[in-house]
Amino acid sequence: MTDTRPESKVAVRRVGPEAAAEVLHVVRAAFGARPDMDPKPDALLETEETIAAKLAAGGGLLAELDGEPVGTLILDPIGSTTYLRRFGVVPGHQGHGIAGSLIDAAVDAVLESGTGTDDLTVVAREELPKTIRFWDRQGFREITRRSPLVEMRRPLRTAVFQAPTADAMRGIGRSLAGQLTRGDLIVLTGDLGAGKTTFTQGLGAGLGVRGHVTSPTFVIARVHPSRVGGPELVHVDAYRLDGLEELDDLDLDTSLEDAVTVVEWGEDLAEGLSESRLEIRIVRDLEGGDPDDTFDPRRVEITPVGPRWHALSFRGLG
Repeated sequence: MTDTRPESKVAVRRVGPEAAAEVLHVVRAAFGARPDMDPKPDALLETEETIAAKLAAGGGLLAELDGEPVGTLILDPIGSTTYLRRFGVVPGHQGHGIAGSLIDAAVDAVLESGTGTDDLTVVAREELPKTIRFWDRQGFREITRRSPLVEMRRPLRTAVFQAPTADAMRGIGRSLAGQLTRGDLIVLTGDLGAGKTTFTQGLGAGLGVRGHVTSPTFVIARVHPSRVGGPELVHVDAYRLDGLEELDDLDLDTSLEDAVTVVEWGEDLAEGLSESRLEIRIVRDLEGGDPDDTFDPRRVEITPVGPRWHALSFRGLG
C-alpha cells in the first residue's frame, strides 16, 4: 500500500526568552548525544535562565517538525559579525535539511535586523571533524584556531550549492544566467579541474550564446555572441594576465558594458573592473566522491558584492 500522506515540512520561527525551555530541550538533546570531550561543552551547562538571557540579548531560531522542536540556534551579534551559538539538531532528525533551513533563516534574520553584520561565525570543536566538514560545506572558512576551538566564518550573503555531477554544475550556471544582464561581472575561482569551464558552459547555454564554451587558456579571452538578442558572453582566463591593463588591451570586439563577463582565475585581479560583481568559488569535495569518477562532487559558493545585487537572492538556483 502506498503512503499518500503529505511529507512533513520543517518550519523555522524566530524566538525570544519565552521559548527558552524549548530551545534548552533541543540544545541538551543535540549536545548530549556528542562524544565525551574535555573540557565539556559549555552548552551542557546551560539552564533555562541562561538560555533566556541569551535569547533576550540577540534572539534565536527554533526549527519544528509537526510542531515538535527539532533544531535551534541563538544569534549573538558582536562587532561586524554574528555568531551562531548553541546550533544543534535533535538526533534522529539530522541529515534532513533542518540545519540548512536554520542557516538560511539566520541569514534572513540578520539581514532584516539592520545590525550592520557582514558575516556569520561559528565555533566548532577539533574533536568533531564531521562537524567541521559540515560547516566547510556550508561555505564557512577557518579564520582562527585556539585548541580545542576552531572559529569559522562566511560572508553573510554567500549562497552554497552542491554539484554532484557535471550536469548539475551546468544546471547551476544555466539557472544563474536568468538573473544576469549586460555589464555584469563574474569572478570565478577554483583549483585546476574544479569545474570552472563546466559552470561557464551552463551559463552560456542559459544566456543563449553561440559557440561551444571551452577553456580560454590559450587565447586568454573569447567572445560568444548572443543568438537571442541578449548580452554577449566574454570568457576570460586571467591566469597569464599581469594586471587589468592587459585585460583592457585585449581588444575584445565588444564593450564589457554590453556583455556578461566571466573571468576565470580572477581573484584579486578583476575586481577593479566593477564595484559590483559575483564572486563564485568552486571547491572539489574529494572526501565525498568516487575516486574512479571523472567528476567528483563540487561545492559552488556564490557571494554577491556591491549594490547591483542588493535586491537579489541566489538561493533558488540549480
